Amino acid sequence: MTGPRNPASPGAGNPDPEPRTTSGLEPGGGVPPGETPPAEASTSTGAGPYRPPKRGWAGGPLFVVLLLVVLVALFFAVYGIVLATR
Repeated sequence: MTGPRNPASPGAGNPDPEPRTTSGLEPGGGVPPGETPPAEASTSTGAGPYRPPKRGWAGGPLFVVLLLVVLVALFFAVYGIVLATR
């Protein structure tokens, strides 16, 4: 069984191969057509039927927002009354 190769060992191979002997390269370092993978076909997000997003807010979040608005308004109304009576 052999372990992982040490890059510093003599038989490890060069991580930067010689461009003159590397297959798939044209003179000057270019790559001929067919040696590279094709471009992506599209940038769509996925498969499945198109479902347009629902319009408007759902009932739960709308109720929570309205409740918070009413509570804040009541707080400031009571605060104003307390300040006015002092």
